[in-house]
Amino acid sequence: MKLSGSLAAFSAILLPASVMSFTPKHPFVSIPSSKRNISLKMALTLYGSQGSRSPLCNWAAYELNVDLNMGDLSRNPHPFGQIPCLVDEDADATVFESGAILNYLDSVADASLTKKERAMVLSWIAWANASLDPICFLETPDGKVYDTGLKQPNRRIDRLNDILSKQQFLVEGGFTTADVAVASYLLYVLQFFPGVDLSRWPHVVRYMRECAARPAYAKAFGDNVQNFLVQALDDMGQSKKLFGMF
Repeated sequence: MKLSGSLAAFSAILLPASVMSFTPKHPFVSIPSSKRNISLKMALTLYGSQGSRSPLCNWAAYELNVDLNMGDLSRNPHPFGQIPCLVDEDADATVFESGAILNYLDSVADASLTKKERAMVLSWIAWANASLDPICFLETPDGKVYDTGLKQPNRRIDRLNDILSKQQFLVEGGFTTADVAVASYLLYVLQFFPGVDLSRWPHVVRYMRECAARPAYAKAFGDNVQNFLVQALDDMGQSKKLFGMF
């Protein structure tokens, strides 16, 4: 039984050495993180590891200024023993599946979203798990990831590129957990398939770069991963510009 979707196939795989030891060619300016300055103190425990989808939950928590404790995996209460899994001790609640965890963190931490914005966040998180995941990670019949669908043209990513040509983030008004969900999958592709060229979608590349440059992303995934991704996306964007000159 695989861990929480296709990324679980990477749970025992270390990131490429080029990612782990990466030093950027030049420093980059990070986009300001969430405007929320007061950390919310709740009895929340996340069960997960760096080799799973857990860091995207950490990323959301950092953006929302929600404190998370990392739990002992031997005590993971997930009904199928998978990760990530979140426990809210105050509510005596257990939440599993990364998308559900993002929605739960958002619901307990962010009261500023309108109903319209909340609907968009819910929809994009669901889209990331149901539609984007199978594009980003191609699986064998037994659930092992063998490649990414982003090496080939894709109409859904074409549409995403069009959407992002008109707005900075997925929900009008700024960065939300919708971006955590969608950008995490896109950025995972570059981590595990570092040679893939996404320059056919320049607005997606711009979007990925801005999301990866956020301080909260580095806290969740590590400085080396952030530096590697930002440099790779900078190079990708530059190559697209140079190609367009000819």
